[in-house]
Amino acid sequence: MDYRSLGRSGLMVSPLAIGTFNFSNPTTEAASIAIVERAYEAGVNFFDTSNNYNEGQSEIFLGRAVKRLSARHKMVISSKVHFPIDSNAGPNEQSNSRINIIRTCEESLKRLGTDYIDLYQLHRPSFHIPSEETLGALTDLVRQGKVRYIGCSTHPAWKVVEGIMVSEAKGLARYISEQPPYNLLDRRVENELVPACLAHGVGLIPYAPLAQGVLSGRYSDANTFPKDSRAARRGGVYIGRVNEPGIEIGRKLTTLANDAGITPAQLAVLWVKDQPAVTAPIFGPRTMEQLEEILPIMGMTLSANLAAACDDLVPPGSAVTNYHNGCNWMKQQLQVGESRVVAPAH
Repeated sequence: MDYRSLGRSGLMVSPLAIGTFNFSNPTTEAASIAIVERAYEAGVNFFDTSNNYNEGQSEIFLGRAVKRLSARHKMVISSKVHFPIDSNAGPNEQSNSRINIIRTCEESLKRLGTDYIDLYQLHRPSFHIPSEETLGALTDLVRQGKVRYIGCSTHPAWKVVEGIMVSEAKGLARYISEQPPYNLLDRRVENELVPACLAHGVGLIPYAPLAQGVLSGRYSDANTFPKDSRAARRGGVYIGRVNEPGIEIGRKLTTLANDAGITPAQLAVLWVKDQPAVTAPIFGPRTMEQLEEILPIMGMTLSANLAAACDDLVPPGSAVTNYHNGCNWMKQQLQVGESRVVAPAH
C-alpha cells in the first residue's frame, strides 16, 4: 500500500479515505460496519465522519465498527465541528466558537467511543469569529490529547492561509489538511486553493470525487432522479449539482473509461487521487458493491494520456457544475444548466 503523508505532517494515510455520510441514512448499521471492515482489510486506514452526519448516527456506527476491529491505533479517524447536530440547536451550539468546539469534540468522542480524534476539522469557516479563538480552542484539544491533528473543510484559499499565519505567529496548532469539493466537473479549487496548499504544505482530502454519481452514470437527465439517488433522497443543494452539461461530460468520461478498461467511477476517483496537492479523495459508499468497485484505484496511476483527455473535457480551473453551492462565501455561483426542483423518478 502506498501510504501518503497528510500535508506537512508525519500522519500517514491510505490514498483513499472512506466517507461515512451514508451511514444510517440509508446504509444500515450492519452494512456500515461491514463496509468499514472490508475497507480496512483492503488497506484503507482513513475514515471520515462528522458530528452532524445523520444527527450523530454516522459517528456512532463508525465507532462501533472500530471497536469490532480492535485496531484503533492503526486507524485514522477524522471528524468535524461547525454545524449543529439538530434543528433545535441554540446560538452557542454551532459555528467555530470556543464554546462550541470544546463541547462538540467531547460529544463526538463519546459517540465514537474513543479517547481521541486523529484529525479534527472545521466543517466550514466562521468569518465573524477571530481565528485566534478558533485555533486556540483546537490547540487546547491537541494539548489535552483529545485531538492529534487539525484541518479545515470547504474554506476559501485566503482563509486557509490566514489560519496558517495565525498559527505560526501565535504558536498554535496548524492545519495539515483542507477538505474541499473537487471533481472533474468543478475544478475551481485549482485556481487558488491548490497552489496555496502546495505552497504551505496542506494536504487536500477532497469530497464528492464522483460528482454525486453524475460521473458514474447515475443520472440520465437533469429533470428525473433515481429514487435512491442523493438528489432524490436529500434534495436541497444536491439537486442543484445535477445538470445537463455535467451529465454530458459523464457520458464522455464513460467512453474514456471503457477505452482504458476501467469503470467510469474508477476513472473519476482516480483522476482526483492523482491531482497535485491531493492526499486522498473521500469516497462515501452506500453499498458494499460500490466500495468493491473503487478499492482497486488505490493501486492505479492516472496515465498522462488519460489526464490530458480529462483536461479536454473540462479545462483546468473551470467548472460545468457547481459543487460550491452550499458555500455562502462563494459569491460567484454558476448558473449554467442549473437544475430545477423536480419530483424523483419511481
